Amino acid sequence: MTDFAAIARRIHDTLPVVDGHNDLPWEIRIRAAGSLAAADPRHHLAGYHTDFPRMVAGGVGVQFWSVYVPSWSQEARAACHRQIDLVEEMTALAPEFTALATGADAAETVRRGGRIAGLLGVEGGHAIENSLDAVAEFHRRGVRYMTLTHADTIDWADSATDVERHGGLTEFGREVVAEMNRVGMLVDISHVSANTMRQAVETSRAPVIASHSSAFAIAPHPRNVPDDVIAMVAAGGGVVMVTFVPAFVVASTARQSLEMFAERRRLRAEFAPDDEAGYAAASRERFGSIAIDRGTVSTVADHIEHVTAVGGVDHVGLGGDYDGVEVLPVGLEDVSCYPAITVELLARGWSEPDIRKLLGENALRALRGAEEVAGR
Repeated sequence: MTDFAAIARRIHDTLPVVDGHNDLPWEIRIRAAGSLAAADPRHHLAGYHTDFPRMVAGGVGVQFWSVYVPSWSQEARAACHRQIDLVEEMTALAPEFTALATGADAAETVRRGGRIAGLLGVEGGHAIENSLDAVAEFHRRGVRYMTLTHADTIDWADSATDVERHGGLTEFGREVVAEMNRVGMLVDISHVSANTMRQAVETSRAPVIASHSSAFAIAPHPRNVPDDVIAMVAAGGGVVMVTFVPAFVVASTARQSLEMFAERRRLRAEFAPDDEAGYAAASRERFGSIAIDRGTVSTVADHIEHVTAVGGVDHVGLGGDYDGVEVLPVGLEDVSCYPAITVELLARGWSEPDIRKLLGENALRALRGAEEVAGR
């Protein structure tokens, strides 16, 4: 009998995972007031999904850290820079575990040295405050992707979870995509409406990613990627990075989540724009006890196989969204659990070369594609 767990362990000991999205910096900001003394990722962080020892256990070699700030943040651009500061401080605190990288080659060098390469992703185009100059500014700080929207429609792009005002991207939105291509920043279509997805892929001259989204055909939530967009992303050399969020992987939970979304918006309106900790605590109290179908490793693998069937094995990746959600599928409770996906796929007949593409090779290829377009 084949020992799939042993094979998975051997693979993950090489730190093959390139994860598209992790919200630990925001969780530390909210739950520990940004204090690394209170939330030191060099040690086990009880109640969090992420810390460096568990990342190593999961075989994470490259992590895109989300430098998220809410769309209602006052001075979102400056607040996003403070999140970058926090990632830099977190990295400097743990040089034995991690180093920041500025591109695909540098990330692979860090990983080959046995450490986790940190890359940055801005989550939400509201952070540029309608300034093209901010795109290059963030790129200079190490940002290598930007999610065009977060939960709210902004002045130049429609969100998946808000009223569509533009039919996708405005002309300025297309200019933002072009500027991202110019500097070498990946365009991320997670969180955007389906029309924004299509127009972003059509506009971009570089590969496009969905940093943490799953397949709409399996879980019909507007945050997920429809089949025609999966095919478009693949045709452009991009990657759909399957997420583990139960609302985006389980069909019944997707429907349940949509029913609760308006209630979450109403709750948010009860708090001042800068009272993120208050809202987060109230949200956990209000929604944390609601029973949902969390899904399993097998459920996530179904999305991986669907994206692969539609777009090909060269265009699928992983974006767990750890520390960005309250609950996760059974068997994927924290960042140490990535080998469970490998075990599941080996049992389904996947080859090791194809698994390595999923775990990280595809994502790094897409990043190189963006770098090459910028170089030209």
